[in-house]
Amino acid sequence: MSEVEIRVEGACGRLTLNRPSALNSLTLMMVRELKAALRQWIEDPAVEFILLDGAGERGLCAGGDIRALYDAARSGRLEEAATFFREEYELNSLISSYPKPYIALMDGVVMGGGIGISAHGSLRVVTERSTLAMPETRIGFIPDVGGTFLLARAPDELGTYAALTASRLGPADALLLRLGDLFISSNEIPSMIAELALCRTALDAHELLLNKSAAPSPGSLEAERQWIRRCFSRQTIEEILNSLDEETSDIAQRAAAEIRKNSPTALKVTLRALRDARHKADLGYSLRQEYNLAMACLQNPDFLEGVRAALIDKDQQPRWSPDDPARVTGEQVEKFFQNHEFPPLNLGHTYSQRGVSGDNRRNLSRGNYG
Repeated sequence: MSEVEIRVEGACGRLTLNRPSALNSLTLMMVRELKAALRQWIEDPAVEFILLDGAGERGLCAGGDIRALYDAARSGRLEEAATFFREEYELNSLISSYPKPYIALMDGVVMGGGIGISAHGSLRVVTERSTLAMPETRIGFIPDVGGTFLLARAPDELGTYAALTASRLGPADALLLRLGDLFISSNEIPSMIAELALCRTALDAHELLLNKSAAPSPGSLEAERQWIRRCFSRQTIEEILNSLDEETSDIAQRAAAEIRKNSPTALKVTLRALRDARHKADLGYSLRQEYNLAMACLQNPDFLEGVRAALIDKDQQPRWSPDDPARVTGEQVEKFFQNHEFPPLNLGHTYSQRGVSGDNRRNLSRGNYG
């Protein structure tokens, strides 16, 4: 059985990740199947809109297959890893500019690469079961799949907070960070999917989703925005930690403790990438930069050590090198941002997400739900 179920139901192009035993984590073959289906449907007049979801009860997608990337890096098969990143990021770019409405059902766990195939869509649906995260700094890696682009644009330094702490976000916090657009109760999902198959146009789908949407329960971050903005607007990891240490709230102290668990090198590279992305207008810049950073991370000892501690030995005791942000020099960080000798990304043609003039394709733009 294919690891991606691809079919057309009415006017809806359905994509279901079908690797539930691995929480639908992405393989290179899955990435290729998703790209092929999406490209085919661009010119198919029968397909008005796309719906992405995941098989099983646990979530949409836990990210890329980190164990496969670990094995490739450990054995020196870097071109194999580069091929995965290159094709995954090209898929992220295709989704972000897709000319037909792309609805992502972000139910359950959505992390890393799962963010890349959902949060760049034109409409992102979360439920009370949604748990979103970009936890890469915990394994000596950086938020990729366009994560630096998305998190840099979150209000009040909330994206910087999420990236450096590797925090998990519930539905209200995901909406606050602009990683999702609508909240729909999980009880409504089966009927929503069935009714989407009966929609004749994307506008019908638009109306259906709006009618099923509701307000989520309050999240944890709305009340913390003031100190998060104050602390995470600092320019270095050391300054952020010093600022957090001066805060009296328990959640600020927990944030500092979580940051100190993560790879100091990955933290510094991530902060630099987030600040760079904030001043660039397009996703393509961030994806190209993340491609270089991802390949540099795979050649840095912290990645192998982070995956060992988290997924191989599972002792949760990584030995970072260096083990303190103050010992990570500017020169060491700068090396991550230098060009690396791997085939470049081919982001190809970008499509207007506003639809195609003169036909009946409708846009389910996140801007329509403000």
